[in-house]
Amino acid sequence: MEVGKRRTWWPGPTYSRVVPGASGRVLVVDDNKVIRQLIRVNLELEGIEVVTAADGAECLEVVHQVRPDLVTLDVVMPRLDGLRTAARLRKDPRTSHLPLVIVSACTQYEIESGLDVGVDAFLAKPFEPGELVRLVQRLILGPLGRVRGPGDAEPAAGHAGG
Repeated sequence: MEVGKRRTWWPGPTYSRVVPGASGRVLVVDDNKVIRQLIRVNLELEGIEVVTAADGAECLEVVHQVRPDLVTLDVVMPRLDGLRTAARLRKDPRTSHLPLVIVSACTQYEIESGLDVGVDAFLAKPFEPGELVRLVQRLILGPLGRVRGPGDAEPAAGHAGG
């Protein structure tokens, strides 16, 4: 481990900040600490609990423990990239229902590949914080205005795009 660098581990007080009355839990997966913090701050300001992971491999290690309502994924990450992580989450019956959002440069390749593996939405970097919050809230709450669960229908195809 390099001096000055710290990997986030589960469980730990800095890993997930409990937000009283949280309106959902999001697992933010990005190898860039600044981006993770930016997403965390904006979602927590809206009452959404945030858990972070530094790459797809770490995401797969903790997703069943933290049970998020939504996962955001960067595409380019070490060990396991966002598209392969999304594919694995979709293949696992325990996570196949989770809304998945790619937060990346969103090239045409990334969008097409993401749609192929079942990504629900795309948000291009750099993004407007308000757009991030609206997208996450829409996907977490779903069409019924409540936190979605495994028995709920998948979001409409119109949710993908951007």
